[in-house]
Amino acid sequence: MNIENTQSQMRKGVLEYCILSVIKRGEAYPGDIIDEMKSSGLQLLEGTLYPLLNRLKNAEILAYRWVESTSGPPRKYFRLTDKGRVFYSLLEVTWNELSNGVEAVTNKTNQDSNNVAK
Repeated sequence: MNIENTQSQMRKGVLEYCILSVIKRGEAYPGDIIDEMKSSGLQLLEGTLYPLLNRLKNAEILAYRWVESTSGPPRKYFRLTDKGRVFYSLLEVTWNELSNGVEAVTNKTNQDSNNVAK
C-alpha cells in the first residue's frame, strides 16, 4: 500500500474547503492563499491552486477582478459569489459532520472498542 497516495487523497479532500475558507474572509490573491496555507502547515503548490480556482470560477462559485500592481502585471483577486456562499455553507456542514465523526471514532479508548466488540 502506498502511504503517499493515501496522504495525498486525504489532503485533496479538504483543500477546496480550506481555500474557500480563506476567500470567504474577503478577496484573496492566489499568492496570499498559498502563503496562508503554508503558514498553517498545509502544502499547496501553484500548479494545484490555479486549476482549482479556475474550476470554481467556471462553476460560478468564485468571481475575480483584476487589480493593477505597482510591482508587476495586474493581479486577479478572487471572491465568493452568492452561489459560492451557499456552496461554502454546505461544505461547512459536511466538514463539521466529518470532523466530529472522525474525532469520535479516533478518540475512542481501547475499552470503548472492546465494549463495542462484545
